[in-house]
Amino acid sequence: MTSHQNTQTMKPATAAKKLGVCLEATPAEFREGVVTRAELNALQADPPAWLRELRREGPHPRPVVAAKLGVSIAGLHRGGVAEPLTTAQIDALKQERPEWLEREQAVQADVRKEAARVKKLHAERAERAEDTRRD
Repeated sequence: MTSHQNTQTMKPATAAKKLGVCLEATPAEFREGVVTRAELNALQADPPAWLRELRREGPHPRPVVAAKLGVSIAGLHRGGVAEPLTTAQIDALKQERPEWLEREQAVQADVRKEAARVKKLHAERAERAEDTRRD
C-alpha cells in the first residue's frame, strides 16, 4: 500500500497573515495564487526583497501595529486607528504620544502585570499541590 501526501495549501490572505504583512501590499503573483506550506516556510526562512521591505516599512496589519505601539488591537480601535500604518506613521505616533496611546499603553501594562500575577499564583498552587502529593 502506498501513501502519498497531499500538499497543504492556503489562501494568500492566510499566508500574508502568517507572514505579518498586509495582503494588499504584496506582489500580484502572491495575491493571485495559492501558497503551499513549503512556500510559506521558504518565505519565512529566506524572505525575498519585497517581504523584507514590507516588514521594514509597512504598511503593517493591525496586530503588528498594536505590537509596535505596545497596545491591544481593541486599543487601536478605541484610539481611532482602523487602517494599516507604515513604520513612519507608527514612529510619528510614538513621538507625538497622543493621550489615547498613553492611556492604552498603561492599560496594556496593567494587563501584563495581572497576567504575570495569575501565572505566578497558578505556579505556586501547582507547587503546593505537588508537595501535598509527595507527603
